[in-house]
Amino acid sequence: MRSAAPWFGIAGAIIVLDQLVKWAVLGYFAGRSPVEPVTGFFNFVLACNKGAAFSLLADAPGWQTPLFAGFAIVASIVVGVLLVRHPGKRLFSAGLALVLGGALGNLVDRLRFGCVVDFLDFYAAGWHWPAFNVADSAITLGAVVLILDSFVGQEKANDGRITR
Repeated sequence: MRSAAPWFGIAGAIIVLDQLVKWAVLGYFAGRSPVEPVTGFFNFVLACNKGAAFSLLADAPGWQTPLFAGFAIVASIVVGVLLVRHPGKRLFSAGLALVLGGALGNLVDRLRFGCVVDFLDFYAAGWHWPAFNVADSAITLGAVVLILDSFVGQEKANDGRITR
């Protein structure tokens, strides 16, 4: 049986990277305008997102912060259990490690600042994608890997059932 330690190590590395980048971003924007145009499709911004993905519920009066923090804790426990139970499923575990690292990276922000620090702002033709960060990128990539894992390695048994 393989150990889940490397997967937790990847999640930890994502948390550290996410927090280091956010530390640098906060330092960069100290005393500056919260928007730095970079190209015709990208701004470097400083945004405090109190909501969930895509700023869902960001304008709520404050109850959402503990709700999302609690959700992140519960989801992280579930993901951690799955990593311990399935460390040999490499693609599955890689996706989970990315999601875990991203969720915990954003949880650190919620606990420290009451919001998630976002700083990458892409746009085209007047349409802006919601600002995001390293942790959000890890969560998204992890979700893509988990979807890919759901299609890879499936085989039909003799009786027509799909097995792994």
